[in-house]
Amino acid sequence: MEIVRLMISLAAQKRWKIFQMDVKSAFLNDNLKEVVYVEQPASFVVKGEEEKVCRLKKALYGLKQAPRAWNSRIDDYLSQKGFIRCPYEHALYVKKSLQGRVMFACLYVDDILFTGDDPTIIQDFMQSMVKEFEMTDLGLMTYFLGLEVKQYSDGIFISQTKYATKVWKKFAMEDCCPADNPVAYGTKLTKEGDV
Repeated sequence: MEIVRLMISLAAQKRWKIFQMDVKSAFLNDNLKEVVYVEQPASFVVKGEEEKVCRLKKALYGLKQAPRAWNSRIDDYLSQKGFIRCPYEHALYVKKSLQGRVMFACLYVDDILFTGDDPTIIQDFMQSMVKEFEMTDLGLMTYFLGLEVKQYSDGIFISQTKYATKVWKKFAMEDCCPADNPVAYGTKLTKEGDV
C-alpha cells in the first residue's frame, strides 16, 4: 500500500495520470517448472480410470506454486521490455528512455498501476501488455484497495468513503451521531507539541 500511495503522490506532484489494468486469469499465464499432479475433477472422472491423476502443465488458482509462477512470468516479461525492478520494493518497476522520459509500473497480484511523463511510452506499454496477456484496460485509476481516486487536470484527490461506509454498516453504526474532533482545526502537531 505504501508504494501505491507513493505513486499517487508522485503523479500528483508531476501532474501525471495513473492508469490501471487487470490481468485476466493471471495465475494461468505460466507453465509450471515443478511436476504437479492433481486428482481428476469430479465432473471429469474417466470411468474405469478413477484411480488415475492429471499432470498440471499450467498453474491453477489455489495451487501454492501459482503466485510464484505468475510473478516470475510478469517479472521476465517486464525485464525484456526494458523495465528495471526496484531492489527495495519488488512490486515497483521503472523504465527510462534514451530521451530521459520515465515510466513507473506497480504490481499488486493481477493488477497493474502505471504512470509516467510520456503518453507514447504508456500507450506502447498498454498495447504490448494486451498482446502478451489477456488484460482488461480499466483506464484511469478510480478505485484501488479501498482508495477512491479522482484525477483532475490540476491534481489527484483520494478518499476512503466507500470503505468507511462499509465499516459503519459492518458494525451497525449508520445511525450513530458524529462528534467533532477535539483537536482545533488547523493545528499542526509535531513531536515537540503544538506549533
